[in-house]
Amino acid sequence: MLGSVLSAAGLAAAVSAGYQSMAPTGQWYGQTFVGTNKQSKQLGLTYDDGPNDPHTLHLLEVLAKHDVRATFFLIGRFVEQRPDIVRELAKAGHVIGNHTFSHPQLIFKPGAQVRDELLQCKRAISDAVGEHSNLFRPPFGGRRPVTLRVARELGLEPVMWNITGYDWNAPPADHIERKVTARVRGGDLILLHDGGHRAFGTDRSNTVRATDRLIAKYKAAGLEFVTVPEMMAKQISVGS
Repeated sequence: MLGSVLSAAGLAAAVSAGYQSMAPTGQWYGQTFVGTNKQSKQLGLTYDDGPNDPHTLHLLEVLAKHDVRATFFLIGRFVEQRPDIVRELAKAGHVIGNHTFSHPQLIFKPGAQVRDELLQCKRAISDAVGEHSNLFRPPFGGRRPVTLRVARELGLEPVMWNITGYDWNAPPADHIERKVTARVRGGDLILLHDGGHRAFGTDRSNTVRATDRLIAKYKAAGLEFVTVPEMMAKQISVGS
């Protein structure tokens, strides 16, 4: 009987540990930034897996129309493929972060490989635009203590999210919008995608349309769209 209880407890612990390695807001394995307090009037739009032609460029047009700046977590191999798009992001005032070079699942990678992925991506972005942010988002949200330790040793700040549009399989724009609006309370970091990690050129037209609607909706409601560094600065200011 005692053995069964211990086995069940061990299984529950293993399940919890696995969940925490992928849960966007989980903090078991180290602190990550997931947004600010719920009294905030700020929202942060973040986009993963770019740069991507033509959808990153279309997204830039939508963001410019609304005078909104966002945070883009880029894949290094796509940066090398289209550094011109990265330069357009930087020129428009958007924040550029590190999303590894090849988008592996980092929970299965030892520290040396994590370091290599982050350094290769950093090098690709630096070659394209020079100095950029120290922000890092792990692919799929997957991280272990070694993942976060290596990132911080390289001066990178891990950033997750607390709302997602579930847009990676390119659902209709209405679906993406509903998934986001169901959870927005203020102080939220919203995960969307301007590219796809499997291949360059992934169709993100529905995400572009959903972005246009979301910005219009929440600006009309009195909320402000900010970059991740701006949101971090607000949290520090409130806490000080």
